[in-house]
Amino acid sequence: MQDLRGERLQIMLTPDELSLVDDFRFRRRMPTRAAAIRELLRLGLATTPVQADGSRSSHYGLFDRGPDGHKPRGDGNQESG
Repeated sequence: MQDLRGERLQIMLTPDELSLVDDFRFRRRMPTRAAAIRELLRLGLATTPVQADGSRSSHYGLFDRGPDGHKPRGDGNQESG
């Protein structure tokens, strides 16, 4: 089966975010980062929708930025390894 993927999407991730994607990928023995990200998108879109509130893009990272670097957000939405 040939997938019709005509649009390329480029995103920037912190090293910690990329590590989480890779951990997700390897635990599930997925062939590529792209496949893992598509699966994460599918899972995320299947959850309760987020209400648009005018937040900035930087408000949607996986980690809070502080004086000591990035720290996991305390919202409990991260998958435990």
